[in-house]
Amino acid sequence: MPTSPAWTRDELLLACALVVENGWKSLSHGDPRIADLSDLLRSLPIHEGAAQANSKFRSMGSVRFKSSNLATLHDKYAGVSTKGGHLDHETVAAFIARPAEMLEAAAALREGISSGELHKLPEDPEEVDDRGDSAIEGRLLARRALHRERNRNLRELKIAQARKHGNPLQCEVCTFDFNRFYGPLGKDYIEVHHVLPLHASGPRETTLDDLAFLCANCHRMCHRSRSGESWRTPADLRSEMTQALADLDGR
Repeated sequence: MPTSPAWTRDELLLACALVVENGWKSLSHGDPRIADLSDLLRSLPIHEGAAQANSKFRSMGSVRFKSSNLATLHDKYAGVSTKGGHLDHETVAAFIARPAEMLEAAAALREGISSGELHKLPEDPEEVDDRGDSAIEGRLLARRALHRERNRNLRELKIAQARKHGNPLQCEVCTFDFNRFYGPLGKDYIEVHHVLPLHASGPRETTLDDLAFLCANCHRMCHRSRSGESWRTPADLRSEMTQALADLDGR
């Protein structure tokens, strides 16, 4: 029988949310929430064919074991903690630092799976970062965010809105203007980014006010995964850029 693939951030997000909702305690044998999570993990569109090839893939026993391991990684756990992998530690640290945000992400992931939306979206190479890793919220939410941001109709409506109000098509972080630097080649070229992560804004329809103009570089930096965080608003990124420039001037 083939071995089960390693746990992804998406799966750890759901498992750790269950542990948090249980007061950071291990779930007992026979808890119906373990069976529910096992069924959900076996349905995720990230391990193609694993559930069909291996009847023990994300079984109730394996799900309970992983949830117990995550519970022991909390810094206030009184017993002997398990070793855990780096993704386990990063996920637990994120839930400790930002419990409400991470629980919202887990709820958004469950919603996307139950609605069938995430099953319909094709894989996107940018749902993983340059190390082949995924955002702390998981590949599937990153996939949904990228898919929505590439909605051509929304982007065109956002550009039309800017033109109507006489606003320039420039990056809202670094003010880069493609038309000014590249001439006709850069005319009307700009990317859009959700001001809030989709797990925070919820499954509602995206409005033009939800979107910000970004150059390609700043857009990638807003999405770039870093330990414990993976989504930046334009204001967040602008603050980081300002601080980085100040540090350089102070050398």
